Formats: sequence, C-alpha cells, structure tokens
Amino acid sequence: MPLDMTRTTLARAPLAFEGDRTGERDAADAVPRTGGAGPGDPGPGSVLLVTHVPLRRIGGRLCLDEQTCAGLERWGENFTRITFTGIDAGEGASADIQASAVWRPVADLACANRLTVIALPEAYRLLPFAQHYSSTRRRLAEAIRASRYLCYTLGSLAGDWGGVAALESIRQGRPYAVWFDRVEHAVIRRTSAGAPFRRRLKNALSLPLMVRYHHRLIARSALGLFQGRDTFGAYAPRARHPFCVYDTHTTRADLIPEEAVAEKAKTLLGGAPLNLVYVGRASAMKGPLDWLETLRLARGAGLRFTATWWGDGPMLGAMRSRAEDLGLVDCVALPGFEGDRERLLAAMRGAHLLLFCHLTPESPRCLIEALVCGTPLLGYASPYSEDLVARDGGGRLSAMDDPAALAAHLVALDGDRAGLATMVQAAARTGTRFDEETVYRERADLLRRNL
Repeated sequence: MPLDMTRTTLARAPLAFEGDRTGERDAADAVPRTGGAGPGDPGPGSVLLVTHVPLRRIGGRLCLDEQTCAGLERWGENFTRITFTGIDAGEGASADIQASAVWRPVADLACANRLTVIALPEAYRLLPFAQHYSSTRRRLAEAIRASRYLCYTLGSLAGDWGGVAALESIRQGRPYAVWFDRVEHAVIRRTSAGAPFRRRLKNALSLPLMVRYHHRLIARSALGLFQGRDTFGAYAPRARHPFCVYDTHTTRADLIPEEAVAEKAKTLLGGAPLNLVYVGRASAMKGPLDWLETLRLARGAGLRFTATWWGDGPMLGAMRSRAEDLGLVDCVALPGFEGDRERLLAAMRGAHLLLFCHLTPESPRCLIEALVCGTPLLGYASPYSEDLVARDGGGRLSAMDDPAALAAHLVALDGDRAGLATMVQAAARTGTRFDEETVYRERADLLRRNL
C-alpha cells in the first residue's frame, strides 16, 4: 500500500505506516463509496471521532490499545473513511502502561488504508491547555470540514479536545454527536473524597463549571450517545435526541455454547464450591476493598469458594496486603494483568458469578462480558447494572456501600443452587443481546439518521 494512502498526524513528529496492503480488500467491498473527500469536502461516508484515548509510539510504530483498535475496525465496516483523534502519550510504553493494556500498531488494522490518526497534545492543566488551544482548534476545524459525520467524547474541562471540537462545530454550523461513557463529575467527586485539600478545593471550584459546560454542549448537539442507564439518566434530559447505548468488544463467536451453560448448571447442582470472578482495574472506583470485605463476611458465614480478581491498578498492592490480613490468601487470587483475551473469557465462562462492587456511575464492559459468558451478576445496584438484567434476569443486586448485604446475597445463592443454575441460564440469554458487530452498526445508523 502506498504510504500516502494512510494519513497519520502526530503532535510532535509524523510517523508513516509500514507495510504493503495491495492485497487488502478495498473499502468499496464493505461500504459503497459515493464520492471523494478532499480538504473541506466531506465525503458522504466519512466520520470524525474525537476521543481521549492515548496514542503511543512503541518500537517506532504508532499504537493504540487493543480494544480501541477493535472499535476502529468496526467503524471501518460502517464508514468509508475514518479520522480518529487521541492524546499523544509520547514514545514507548512504561512498564505500568505495558502491564495495563495490549497495544497494537495502527498500521496493522484492516481499515488502515482508510484511516487518518491525529494525536492531539495532552493538556489537562490550564496553562498547557491555553498554550495549545488555538493551534489544536485549527487542526480540529480542518478535520471537521473534511468529515461528514462528527462524534465527540466529552469528559473534562481543560484538555477536553472533544469539547473544543464541539465548539468549533457550532461555529461552523455543523451538527455533531456527543458520547459519554460515565458521569465524569460524579466519578471525580467520589474518587477524590479523600484527596489532599488543594485537589478537593480545585474540584469544588471546577466541577460546577464542567457540569455547565457539558450541559451546554449536550444541548447544542444533534445526538446524545450515553453508555448505560447511569450516564443516560444524568445527561439525557439535556439532549435533543438522547439514546442509551452499550459498548462491548465481544462477538457472536464469544457467546457461551449451550452445552457449556448446561455443564455450569450441573456443577452448581453438584455442590461444587462457588467460583467467583472479577475482571477490571484495581482502582478505588471499582471498590476492591469492599470486594474483599464481602468475601471475608461470606467466608465467616461458612461459604466455600474461590475468587479471582483479574487486573492490575494502583490498589493491587493494597488488595494483596488486605487479603493476607483477612486470611483470604488460600481462596482469593490476585494475579494482576492478563493480556490474553481468550484466557479471560475462559475464566468468565468457568465462573459461577461475577462479583463486583463499583462505587461510581459508570458503565463497565465486564458486566456485559460476564453475561455473554453465561455468568450471572452479583454486585452493587446502579441504573446500569439494573438495566442489564431487568428483562431476562441473570443477576442479583444490593445497595451500594454495603458489603454485608452483598455477602448475605452470596450466601443465600449458595444455599439455592437450583435458583443459581436458573440465573446462569438467564445470564446466557441476556448475553445474546450484546455483540460488537451489532452495537457498532446501530451506533453508525444513529449517526446517519441524526446528523
């Protein structure tokens, strides 16, 4: 593939994609091409996605995390040309970054010959944001003029280039969509409760401004895409055309087979110790200490179980110390990050329950992934988790911040193995509603209908 077929724009220095893609299927085979697109000439099938996702150069190649790459390939199935902006995170990957995500070269994506990547400066502090504002807005203005469909992720105040893109779209008279995957101000307020005074003071001053700013941009948008019921409930009243959407990177091939559902039910009815699992970062918003406290209380009530938390994060060390202090090391495993997707899915398929203690209004994908794997949900109630299991069941939820109630549910389910086996079947039914191909196709259709 000629290098100029793939455009990559970086904040510091250009990086060309490697490789020859002459044998790759042409985009016209997937999506009808209805016209060209030059500067200032938005092609009918072009989309601009402005995000906060970090972009890194690793081994001389521009890379994105595996899940973002999977999403871009799905966008490529629905649009003829994609312009994607992320945050320039610089050269290489620290040990912490490498242990937190699987990174893929952008040049290896199936849609690479129709993809433009723009790395915008990281500017989450006021001074860098002011310094980069004018030049970055000009770059966004060019990308907006060259794209037919516009979708922006919002989530902060300073350094929120999605918000700047929305302001520029308003100036150009262009309709745009906003995307939220969590209630950002509520997450910040909850997770900074024990922070130093200066940080809490900063949040007390900035969060009201951020809320008003986001509300204004939502009100001016043509389409609001809000992931999960928590986010939808917080922002939908401000939007002209709000939609509750879900994000997943599982496919139809990942659905648990019927025979595996039957085998899981059989092991439950046979009285095997409960196998509990969680997949996610060990961070305060995920409630890792509540998770361990729930297990301590359940074990004290006589429950036999094994529990595994897959994932690293800033609280992993504290979790390991706490598990040792609570005498749980013989039944709780904290292996850290696992980059093998198939191994994680196998772990979830083999589990009897996904135990979670999320403390903030977000929409974590692991709940959907568990349902796809036929694993019922047991955790803190929120509009998001309640909505997932409202139709077919597949979960039991309790009040937030109450490990004792959660432990009581866990012990009760252990005593009702027939009921838990029924929950496994309900979870598997619910999981059939979620697959990557469908959610991205529906999202693309919403952009076409509303922009």
